[in-house]
Amino acid sequence: MLLAALVAAAYLAHQDFWNWRRAEPLVFGFLPFGLFYHAAYTLFTVAILAVLAKAAWPSHLEQGDRD
Repeated sequence: MLLAALVAAAYLAHQDFWNWRRAEPLVFGFLPFGLFYHAAYTLFTVAILAVLAKAAWPSHLEQGDRD
């Protein structure tokens, strides 16, 4: 249930309609906020995918050809 909530949160966070028409404020003085937001979003989704791979990956797939 928690993993599904994390995926839903990532989906909702990707729909950043509040950033579509503005470039201000600049982050670090040069980076438009929308670009910074998507970089942070990418790191967020990487973390979610790492948690999903660790917690939900089927262990029988790793047993494969180890004979």
